[in-house]
Amino acid sequence: MPRMIRLICPGLMALLLMVNVRAQVVIGDELPDWDYSAPKEYIIGGITVSGVKFLDNNVLIMLSGLSVGDRIKIPGDIISEAIHKLWDQGLFENVIISATRIEDSRIFLNIDLQERPRLSAFSFNGIKKSEADNIRDEIKLTSGDVVTDNLMVRTKNRIRDYFEGKGYLDAEINIRQVPDTTRVNHVLLILDIHKNDRVRIGEIRIEGNEKMPDDRLKRAMKETREKGVLDPFRDLEGLVFRALGDAFSLRFRDVAEGARDYLNRHVKLRIFKSSKFIRDNFEEDKISLVQLYNEFGFRDAKITYDSVYRDPDGSVVIEMTIDEGDRYYFRNISWVGNTKYSSEFLTARLKIRKGDVYNWERLNSNLTFNTNEDDISSLYMNDGYLFFSAEPVEVLVENDSIDLEIRLYEGKQATIDKVTIKGNTRTNDHVIVRELRTRPGQLFSRSDIIRTTRELAQLMYFDPEKINPQITPNPVEGTVDIEYEVEETSSDQVELSGGWGYGRVIGTLGVSFNNFSARNFFKKDSWKPIPTGDGQKLSLRVQSYGKGYISYSASFTEPWLGGKKPNSFSISYYHSLYSNGLNKKDPDRQSFTINGLSFGLGKRLTWPDDFFQLYQGISLQRYDLLNYSRIFAFGTGTGYYNNFSYDITLSRHSIDQLIFPRSGSIVSLGVEMTFPYSLTSEKDYDLLDENERYKWIEYHKWKFNASYFTKIHGNLVLMTRAKFGFLGYYNPEIGVTPFERFYLGGDGLSGYNNLDGREIIGMRGYGNETLTPDYYKSSNTGGTIFSKYTLELRYPVSLNPNATIYLLSFLEAGNSWKKFKEFDPFFVKRSAGVGVRVFLPMFGILGLDWGYGFDEIPGLPDAHRGQFHFSINQSID
Repeated sequence: MPRMIRLICPGLMALLLMVNVRAQVVIGDELPDWDYSAPKEYIIGGITVSGVKFLDNNVLIMLSGLSVGDRIKIPGDIISEAIHKLWDQGLFENVIISATRIEDSRIFLNIDLQERPRLSAFSFNGIKKSEADNIRDEIKLTSGDVVTDNLMVRTKNRIRDYFEGKGYLDAEINIRQVPDTTRVNHVLLILDIHKNDRVRIGEIRIEGNEKMPDDRLKRAMKETREKGVLDPFRDLEGLVFRALGDAFSLRFRDVAEGARDYLNRHVKLRIFKSSKFIRDNFEEDKISLVQLYNEFGFRDAKITYDSVYRDPDGSVVIEMTIDEGDRYYFRNISWVGNTKYSSEFLTARLKIRKGDVYNWERLNSNLTFNTNEDDISSLYMNDGYLFFSAEPVEVLVENDSIDLEIRLYEGKQATIDKVTIKGNTRTNDHVIVRELRTRPGQLFSRSDIIRTTRELAQLMYFDPEKINPQITPNPVEGTVDIEYEVEETSSDQVELSGGWGYGRVIGTLGVSFNNFSARNFFKKDSWKPIPTGDGQKLSLRVQSYGKGYISYSASFTEPWLGGKKPNSFSISYYHSLYSNGLNKKDPDRQSFTINGLSFGLGKRLTWPDDFFQLYQGISLQRYDLLNYSRIFAFGTGTGYYNNFSYDITLSRHSIDQLIFPRSGSIVSLGVEMTFPYSLTSEKDYDLLDENERYKWIEYHKWKFNASYFTKIHGNLVLMTRAKFGFLGYYNPEIGVTPFERFYLGGDGLSGYNNLDGREIIGMRGYGNETLTPDYYKSSNTGGTIFSKYTLELRYPVSLNPNATIYLLSFLEAGNSWKKFKEFDPFFVKRSAGVGVRVFLPMFGILGLDWGYGFDEIPGLPDAHRGQFHFSINQSID
């Protein structure tokens, strides 16, 4: 067996290449000499690989650069280069190329490799499970990875970056390799992590700012904030003495500035923003700081120096020097390339006048796009000019004034060629197509695309955050293709609950199929699990607490009656039975039965604009009472009452989406009325008993609701709402009906106690219905007029369509009155509080609020102050 001859080995390789020495190769009993000054040429006769278990031999030979038939010189550079190539892969701890035998001019080589260990598993020490789960996603280690130096360094850096992003600048990471005794050449990685304390920003020092105060600049840095300080009494004596001195010297401005500087140093509250230092956020905030200067006309402002270092107390100190430059103003603005509109018209549309502070961001916003869609670009693009562009150029800078030339390219009007939909896996195409405002053959309009996106979001079949119109222009043909990308989300809802209410346990089961397909009801293949895709709504609900109470209802809505126009049709039926649980033949049985049937027809209007809707409905309702006198303060408790009413509502609905609207409004004015039976009757109602008097219920009921949504900053939204309701009568001999009255206060949930058609209006901070006139009296019959005002500040935690969550704080005021002459819109009960809303597609919007009522309720000492409220589907609104 011939002895193996090592040609090159790690560690000696460089020495052998540099020094003229002789090496020996032993084959059999021969001992030939290798002369490094006179290399001998061989032909590679064969190559083998040894020492590897997990890698392909042919691939390794290819990586080495050697191949059978090659001519090589030994000693020579080719072997050392092959070793380098294999070593550079980072997969091996040792690489040796040896000659196994020599036959004449042919040499046979063996590549002997020692593989680096592979990863079996890894674990964390010193951090929480949630943090470990997040880091796993960052480091992306998987079982079987080769444990190289690069892998170790990369893993450590990614962990360090993760914790630095959380403000842990001093995190210590140590990675240990532990041999896996169950697997050959495998190791376990133990990641020991010590986060240490978060590093806070102790102080931000700004130099060079003369036109902008420190506190204003620091507020512009949204993510880079100094740590909070609450030390108002430190050096208070000095503040007082300095203020007195300035006051005696009549330097009142210095008094104000001194007080402001004192508060900036000693009172810094950080409630919603932390003071952790994150390098990427700091870089972005430096840009924001310069943009702030730009907004005030300092177009040349720049940060000339910045430094970040550690204070002896461990906090971070940031120093910056700013060169503010001069403030500039707009002077002359001229237009070039405009043929459709005059320069005077465009200048008026731009809303920038001569002498205005130079603000490049405002200029670009008014040129290209702003939220009001009254910019120059919208003017053109809403009229088909898809290829329009506007380029503002500074043509003259003189002293503090800048002249602009705005160069327009109007191009040709573009016509829509193809409109397609992508991603609707459940909803049928025609349901989406009928909501589109962009049709083939029309001129391109950016406002129509924005409106279409809104309409698709209103359907609630798709994730509103992922509705994406893809615009593909064809300048040669003067056309444009539009593809709407959507992502389906669950829209059906289930209500399954059991609770305690009005002294008993009440169970509820309800389902709402919001994308139902009635035409596929009898098609077996469409039940997956129910027929879907046509945008219809089917709701079923049952509520019971045993023999004493059962209520069930069913409703169906077709949003496009006939399929050609957006005229909605709805029909619903409901039945409720309240009793003492005795058999129907028992003479002591007490019962109250309500049966109702309603029809509705809605229509989208085009005037005054196409956000308006008109709804008309007819409701047929019958109350049957048997020995049931404990609900109403009138009648014998046996008889029947009929409520046949007509409802008409005019509304304007322009919010951008239903679950978390950021803009738009909802305004509605409606009246529900019955026929004035008493005015056409010759009966003397003063002589009739109450059963006969109210047999045919008559009233007119007016309601007004206005809700406005305003984006304050980012996703922070202010909701402003006002609601009013009034219940009137036709005949003063009858007065206001005891049915259909308003009950104000609490969570707004209706259910078991809703016997008389009462309308329950939620108001937080007070007990259920406790703001109703004389509610503490057993003879109360509700209010005939109410008002309610709400201010609500909302911020989303998650906009995921499968779990939309937002937090809110509110101020609320409202009241209700028995008679119209008692109505005073400013005599209200007040409350404030906080809450959370969670939208789950299967259950709708669930709410939990805590409100504090500031005003006492006569006769009900526990009705105000701290109250928790649970709400379903915005019942409290």
